[in-house]
Formats: sequence, structure tokens, C-alpha cells
Amino acid sequence: MADRESEVLARIAPGVSAIGAAEWDSLASDHPFVSHAFLSALEDSGSVGPGTGWTPVPILVEEEGRLAAAAPAYLKSHSQGEYVFDHGWADAWERAGGAYYPKLQVAVPFTPVPGPRLLGSRPQQLLAALEAVAVQNDLSSAHVTFANAADSAEAERRGWLIRHGIQYHWFNRGYRDFDDFLDTLTSRKRKAIRKERAAAREGLEFRALTGAEIGTPQWDAFWRFYQDTGSRKWGRPYLTREFFDRLGQTMGDRLLLFLAYRGGLPIAGALNVIGPSALYGRYWGAIEEVRFLHFELSYYQAIEWAIAHGLSTVEAGAQGEHKIARGYEPVITRSAHFIVNPGFRRAVGDFVRQESEAVVAEAQWLARDLPYRSSSSE
Repeated sequence: MADRESEVLARIAPGVSAIGAAEWDSLASDHPFVSHAFLSALEDSGSVGPGTGWTPVPILVEEEGRLAAAAPAYLKSHSQGEYVFDHGWADAWERAGGAYYPKLQVAVPFTPVPGPRLLGSRPQQLLAALEAVAVQNDLSSAHVTFANAADSAEAERRGWLIRHGIQYHWFNRGYRDFDDFLDTLTSRKRKAIRKERAAAREGLEFRALTGAEIGTPQWDAFWRFYQDTGSRKWGRPYLTREFFDRLGQTMGDRLLLFLAYRGGLPIAGALNVIGPSALYGRYWGAIEEVRFLHFELSYYQAIEWAIAHGLSTVEAGAQGEHKIARGYEPVITRSAHFIVNPGFRRAVGDFVRQESEAVVAEAQWLARDLPYRSSSSE
């Protein structure tokens, strides 16, 4: 397939695993979730691929035999594991007699982390290629979810619909330690967090493991925790046990596993991915109910570790207004959507505009409830 605008060649690869790691990573801006290691671990472990509803079809733009741009794209037969919910769009289009699936999705599967999606130096050519794939294959739509600001702007320039959401991120403002961070909070919130930490930690031992410290016993324990959470949230876990082994082998130095032990036995854990300037909280689970343990492992220990290691941000995943009381702040997330049918596009566009106005207003309202002394009457 050729992009007529510039005669740059675009093609579809059978998967990220089929592309050289160095070639792919030269475009990935050192962002861990679009790295060759992370995306190929999803493919090679069977977490995406046959039987999952996620068929890898990475879009590549080549120039003079060199990879100039790429997008981690998937053909989707459902809307699960995306965290930008379009089930209502699918229902409406199918009630009107259309087939919403398959659709084309540019995303990091099961990972609601904002970041680069149009990799390399040819974003407009990538977007043109995505449009062509959707039109030529009679797909309903193409989507770029959790795009960073630059990719969102490129899509908006091309007329794609831009949708907004809200996440909660913690920002390191040069804190010396966790107590220094607590000192910036109102006395009521400060006392509440100290009480939560004390309750969560009573009778437990905590370990922070990375690299070679995370071996098969630790992955086996974490897999039990992840299965429990996944079964309750989604009916079945999205990721396979093999995924975690492969991730440990290829990205071990970028993984941080917090484990809680009782009597020498692990009862809960939270897995994080370490970025150049951010700590990304990804998966959590427990086999014993302990009050406030989720907050301790997923939020407070992440903040503590980020301060100690000079990271500027902690991103703790999707949803969760309860994070505000614990120092996490609302931020706007973006996704971009290309709807092939003009009438359907107008209807979705009207919805997205109204939704985005409501999301921006909600974020402003939520920001008024931050626990910091400077944002309160204390």
C-alpha cells in the first residue's frame, strides 16, 4: 500500500516480533510500553493473537528501505482490554445494520498508559495508512487510544475525532522523602494516610524487588494475585503466565515488584514498570483481604520509591477518584477516532464533543478537592 500524499511505502507486518528489536526501538522514544520487548512479549506469550480478539497488524512506513515510522496496531473483534469504552458506539452502529467489528486499534493492549502511538518521523503518513487500511478492508473505524499530546494533535490536524478521559497521576515536586510529601497535605489528609499505612503494614513484611531479584517463585506468587484480581474484574485474566516470564527475561531491569509477606509467605503484590522519568503502576492482586493494603502497595510505596529514585511522576492506572485523597491529581487523557461512515461519524462527533466538555469540567471540579494545603483553606 502506498501513501499517495508522499509516495512513502506503508505496509502491514504480521507482528512486532517479526520486526528487528533495534529497528523498532529506534522509533520508540525509550517508552517501555511501546518497546519491542513489551509488545513482543504480549505476542509470544499468547496474550494477544489467535483466540484473543487482538490480531497484531503493526503498520510500518518505510523510506528508502529504512523503517521511518510505525504504529502498534491490532484488528479487534471486541472492545475489551482497551479502557476507552466504545460499546455504545458498537451497539448503535449494529442496530443501524452495520458491522462495528472488526475495527482497527492502535494501542498497547491492556495498558491504559498515555504515551507515543505514532512512532517515528512520519505521523501523517501513519494516519493516512490507518485510514486506508480501514477503508480498503471495509472496517467501521480506526482508533488511537491513550495517545500523547503530540500524536493527538497530529490526528486532530487530519480531522480525526478527539476524545478525552481522566486519569490520576502523582507529581514529585522535589520531595526529600515521603514525610516531606505528607507535609504538603492538609492535617486531616496527612493523618488519614498515616493511619492507613499503619493499618496496612501491621504484621506484614514488605519487599521491593527488581531485575534478577524477581525469579520464578516471585512470579508464581504474583500470578496467583493477578489471577484473583483478573477473575473478579474481567472474568478471566487478559495476560498469560508466560507473559510475566518473558517480561522478566527481557525487561527485568525495568520492572519493580512490591510484595507483602505474612509469616514469610507472600500474600499480595503490585507490579510496576520503570520509565525514564515515571513509575507506572500496572497490576495488583492479593490472596488475603487486608484493609488499605491496596493503597499501601499500589500508591504509597510507589510514591516512596519514586521520591527515593528521583522520578517525576507516578501513574497508577485507569479510573479511581479515591486516588485524589492520596495526593494523585486529575489529568486529561486523549484518544483519536476515525469513523469511516460520514453519518455515523457525525453522530459520534456530537457525542465526543459533549463528552469532552463534561470531562474537562469534571477535571476542573476534581482539582478543587486536592488534599494539598495550597489548594485548601488550611
